[in-house]
Amino acid sequence: MPQPFIMDHPLIQHKISLVRDKNTGSKEFRELISEITMLMCYEATRDLPLKEVEIETPVAVAKSKILSGRKLAIVPILRAGLGMVEGIVNLIPAVKVGHIGLYRDPETHTPVEYYCKLPADIEERDIIVLDPMLATGGSAIDAISQIKGKGGKSIKFMCIIAAPEGLDALTKAHPDVPVYCASLDSHLNEHKYIVPGLGDAGDRIFGTK
Repeated sequence: MPQPFIMDHPLIQHKISLVRDKNTGSKEFRELISEITMLMCYEATRDLPLKEVEIETPVAVAKSKILSGRKLAIVPILRAGLGMVEGIVNLIPAVKVGHIGLYRDPETHTPVEYYCKLPADIEERDIIVLDPMLATGGSAIDAISQIKGKGGKSIKFMCIIAAPEGLDALTKAHPDVPVYCASLDSHLNEHKYIVPGLGDAGDRIFGTK
């Protein structure tokens, strides 16, 4: 079974402590989620290919490296995934952004689909699916299945906090999809919330509870 990339950088871990705090307000919570995502993006894009070019500096001509033009797309799972978009767009302004709308049925805890809009050339792009929380794994599994159904091939999944149950389900369903997360928490409670987690990420990002 593929192992997740757990990002234990001190800056990430410090910021995760702040987003866990129930007293952190929506404004600060949104900023922290964006900052954590930006730091995680640094690692998740480490394998982007480069090409060598010549750059004329004020002193001399130098051989230097730039991204080789490989196309990148991010696909946040609505709505909480929207909180992770800005951090990546700030680093990679040319990235295309798709959207997949899912919500968790409160009775069955299974994902219900209501929206899917992806870049037309999704099959040509490296794709990072975004959702702050990987709880049961249902939404992530369904979103990745939708992307594959529309031709997506090179896919990664990025979350901030994961539960072992969700990680196990996702890696079994999509063993070809690398998972990047900043914390692997203890377990899911009877309401399928991650423990200790940080509560409902969507509500805390958008101030709806």
